[in-house]
Amino acid sequence: MAQQVHTQVPGNVWKVMVKPGDAVKSGDTLFILEVMKTEVPHEAEADGTVSAVHIKEGDEAVEEGTLAVEIS
Repeated sequence: MAQQVHTQVPGNVWKVMVKPGDAVKSGDTLFILEVMKTEVPHEAEADGTVSAVHIKEGDEAVEEGTLAVEIS
């Protein structure tokens, strides 16, 4: 089943840890947002393969709820 990972809070994309084709396990960190000098990691909720990454390092002012990563 496909999984869509959305940003949980607004912020800047500090680090993207995955790319399309990467295998991930539940709990793996996919990307990290910087929110008011605090790192906010976003994790995979299930095992799968990254099918798309919609954000990139350096993106600024990403809104809460933005589709960031798709996992199939």
